[in-house]
Amino acid sequence: MSLALRNAQRLVPVRRAPLRRAVCALRAALGVSRFDVGLVCASDGLMRRLNGRYRQRSEPTDVLSFPFHQLAAGELPRPRSRDEYNLGDIFLGVEYIHRQCLATGEDFDSVLAVTAAHGLCHLLGYRHDTEREWQRMYQKEVEILEDLNRLTGANLRPLTAGLF
Repeated sequence: MSLALRNAQRLVPVRRAPLRRAVCALRAALGVSRFDVGLVCASDGLMRRLNGRYRQRSEPTDVLSFPFHQLAAGELPRPRSRDEYNLGDIFLGVEYIHRQCLATGEDFDSVLAVTAAHGLCHLLGYRHDTEREWQRMYQKEVEILEDLNRLTGANLRPLTAGLF
């Protein structure tokens, strides 16, 4: 269905078309193209407020996901009505991500796509609180990023390679 993409910050220029294409390809790789997703490119201030309210961490972060459905990792939603064809919302901390890219020399657009993949996995119930959960989520991210790489010729990898 649709991808609602909103840029809610003004500090960092965001190239919407490549981000939109990447997220649509990632949704297809996950088998959830029929589901709506909200994607917000957020400022440090907004990310700090959301992170503080929902995770009790008053600091900006790279991504926050707010799933519409409560799912086990890898489970697909089973909507009963048109209104339930919604995965949820992903907030990308673009100012935070941009600073990281400047420090590491990584390509900003690529890191946005990889971070969006991470957020999509969270919408589908994947977590990384334990090593076992992280391994499962990491493998799913590798899988869908490989699909995206085949389409784009990129060589994207998950950002959480050394988490455990």
